[in-house]
Amino acid sequence: MKPAVLIIIGVLTALGGALYLSSRRAAERTEEARPAAQAPVSTRAVRTEITFLYSTEKKAWVEEAAADFQKAHPLIRVNLVGQGSLEAARAILEGRERPTVWSPADSAVLRMLESDWATDATREPLFASEGEAAPRPLVKTPLVFVAWEDRAEVLLRASGGGAVSWKVIHDAVSSDQGWPAVGGQPEWGFVKLGHTDPTRSNSGLQALLLASLEFYGKQSGLTVADLLEPRFQTWLSQLERGTGRFEQSTGALMADMVRFGPSRYDIAVVYENLAIAQLSQPPGNWGALKVLYPTLTSWSDHPAAVLDGDWVLPRQREAALEWLRYLHSRPVQQRALAFGFRPADASVPLTPPGEASLFPPLAARGLQVEVPDGAEVPEGAVVRNLLTLWTRRVGNARSP
Repeated sequence: MKPAVLIIIGVLTALGGALYLSSRRAAERTEEARPAAQAPVSTRAVRTEITFLYSTEKKAWVEEAAADFQKAHPLIRVNLVGQGSLEAARAILEGRERPTVWSPADSAVLRMLESDWATDATREPLFASEGEAAPRPLVKTPLVFVAWEDRAEVLLRASGGGAVSWKVIHDAVSSDQGWPAVGGQPEWGFVKLGHTDPTRSNSGLQALLLASLEFYGKQSGLTVADLLEPRFQTWLSQLERGTGRFEQSTGALMADMVRFGPSRYDIAVVYENLAIAQLSQPPGNWGALKVLYPTLTSWSDHPAAVLDGDWVLPRQREAALEWLRYLHSRPVQQRALAFGFRPADASVPLTPPGEASLFPPLAARGLQVEVPDGAEVPEGAVVRNLLTLWTRRVGNARSP
């Protein structure tokens, strides 16, 4: 081959190589310039996890809402942790639980934790005082009595009809005459009252608060000085004579009442939503149960708040607010009715036109749309001292 031809071939080969390298570098630069959002790992990078610590009474409603929320918000993962309100309060105070959002059964427990948290002056407030992150009710349910139908009629007559008085309950359970002391049958024996352990269960705590307020004829303003009054302390001890055992959860109390009948409990203090769930079932071996409303009730308002703890990241806070907005949305509030709760949104009717409602069908069993006035939640220090009093006068006496 002639030298000239070889030179031409060499030049063309060099040019081809240069063009190839140039195009390869351009492609690499284009790849580097692509937005990071298009990379497969970006979805994982923006995924936010939050923990929702909630009272177990609303488990079914919360789980259904969370499943639907995850479908609509795939980049937010809500970790659900169900726990009793008082147990959760202790866990947060001691640092064993660090939720993003907390929803106890009612504001009394929330205020008690807020008060206990503030005893350490080095800590910032745990809850915001205003705005979307501040405590707001999710759903509501009043505290009620449930009693076997024949016992319920006796208690209503003794209370003057309409609602049942704690003073009548006190007279019934503290009397050595048993049921005949309030007009009941001798064969019923002594009056057996059921409520949960107030140091472990919120409904038991609410029962103590209502009984205390009625003793003083108050709807609000219970003070620590009231709790120190010897006459009141004696009255409370007498009331608890009729409570043979203190369950750790309201659900367990309701289940035992249905299982063992009046041999275990004649009357029990439970949440209305649990009573509704039981009344919706056919009567069992022991006959029918009836709902009775106390003269002054206590509302479990299930407040929910984003915690201002140093463990909550800004993006978690925003995700938590989105979760709370969803729970407060009208469709989710309406669904609460199916689980026996009253919506926190007052614009959602309890008996929606054209829709099934649990309230009218159960009216014959005592269920009411309109209920007695609600007690005002006392300050955290009052709640704490009431629990201390109960432990000293009742709890310690029952310890083995």
